[in-house]
Amino acid sequence: MRIATWNVNSIRARSARVVDWMVREDIDVLAMQEIKCKPEQFPAQAFEDAGYELAIHGLSQWNGVAFASREPMTDVATTFPGMPGFLKGEEGPGLPLEARAMGVTVNDLRLWSLYVPNGRTLDDPHYVYKLDWLARLKEHASAELAANPQLALALMGDWNVAPLDSDQNVPGLVPGLSTHISAPERAAFHAFEAAGFTDVVRPLVPEGAFTYWDYKQLAFPRNEGMRIDFILGSPAFADLVTGASIHRNERKGDAPSDHVPVAVELALEAEDDDRPMIF
Repeated sequence: MRIATWNVNSIRARSARVVDWMVREDIDVLAMQEIKCKPEQFPAQAFEDAGYELAIHGLSQWNGVAFASREPMTDVATTFPGMPGFLKGEEGPGLPLEARAMGVTVNDLRLWSLYVPNGRTLDDPHYVYKLDWLARLKEHASAELAANPQLALALMGDWNVAPLDSDQNVPGLVPGLSTHISAPERAAFHAFEAAGFTDVVRPLVPEGAFTYWDYKQLAFPRNEGMRIDFILGSPAFADLVTGASIHRNERKGDAPSDHVPVAVELALEAEDDDRPMIF
């Protein structure tokens, strides 16, 4: 069984490319981030024609998360307990919840598609929101694992954190002055590892393999990128992983996303192999 995550940076602009990659790479479940549309605007037909069903959570032309799966999805959630909201210029409880998280259960796997807030700058309220969002997510994931230690749980998506120095090669990013690489952000990421979650891709993919390159200033040809898209798995999920890959070539060609897919192969058989043939 193959599971992947991809910040598609507008699914309406890239649906054909995403579906083509999923079919070509035999992906059973894809977690998407930054779909940038409401459910009724999602280009569902292309996915359905390729044999995928969809779960979609989008509120506007910003953010948004979704799943495409060859197998049934149950227990769909569009928030996690304690998930904070955000509204520029406002503080306190009761702020609007953004479309940044979706959980589904597929074939006894509990999967989350996550679009972690960017943070913007170290002195921006969005940075405080980012750290709070990560802390609340960690609390929820830890509680799920404590309640069911055998749960195969994966936290997948765009984390907007480069946890190691080797995870970025972007001129101008300065430790202590820039988001994505600040000590509090890295500590928030590593807190998941301390809670029992493992980056299941890193042991199988060499250091220096990035997942994001800015569109500006020839960042991709110069390999000035960051590794900020991750799949963190519980012990039961990590035990199933037999392979992993970062699909760098998807940053090439016409109208690519600025992120590329990250995929893992699991020692599980997909339940339904009645797939349409796409040529």
